[in-house]
Amino acid sequence: MATLARVDYDSELQRHNEVLHRAWDIRPRDHVLDVGCGAGQTTRDAARLAEAGSALGVDISASMIGRAQELAEAEGLRNVAFVRADASVHQFQPEEFDLVNSRFGTMFFADPVAAFANLVRSLRHSGRLVMMVWQEAERNEWEVSIQWALAIDVAVPAASPAVPDAFSLANPSTIERILNASGLADITLTDVREPVYYGAHVAAALDWVCRFSSTNEALRQMAPADRERSLAALRETLMAHETGRGVWFDSRAWLVAARRR
Repeated sequence: MATLARVDYDSELQRHNEVLHRAWDIRPRDHVLDVGCGAGQTTRDAARLAEAGSALGVDISASMIGRAQELAEAEGLRNVAFVRADASVHQFQPEEFDLVNSRFGTMFFADPVAAFANLVRSLRHSGRLVMMVWQEAERNEWEVSIQWALAIDVAVPAASPAVPDAFSLANPSTIERILNASGLADITLTDVREPVYYGAHVAAALDWVCRFSSTNEALRQMAPADRERSLAALRETLMAHETGRGVWFDSRAWLVAARRR
């Protein structure tokens, strides 16, 4: 039996990280804000590039911030810090950062114009925003496949349309409208088609998918028999995406870049 090697968000997005890093153009003395930093991989990567500057990671999860701090200390990084905060309203120092970065951490703002305006105020004049956001759900194989499996003979309540979800910034016109209203200009969107990694084998991938909050909640609401049918469908879907080099799903994202006016 294969050993269960647990997947995390950083390994899932390993291909996206490479694209993001190429877009950063971080200089040695830059100061970087990383929004929705999770366990801090992107923050630490930015800190290594800004060797004479700094990187600050912000996330609303206390456990993620704790893990980020542990990893930074273990790596001996002295120009990195982490704060548990809601980046949409947190009072950053005005004009403190040269770059605001986010890897899929900006789609859940309740008031996106106000949230981005708050981030823009923390940017120096001509400072940059670089972020990744998901394109439409139907263009992301991982979302389509998981939802198909969970819907087998089961009626799962739909999410409220009033609550921002992972695809709230999928529409380019929506992105441009929000960023323009927030004080950003020179907005560019680049199509990113890179696969997401779900694990070395099906067992690891199933463990990872079942830890998604949306999957966990859907399964929790099901009757036992429905839950077993959905889990069986998930296993079949994951088996179909096992490549011999792990379980991979196609995905589509936008790499968004902009500059403070």
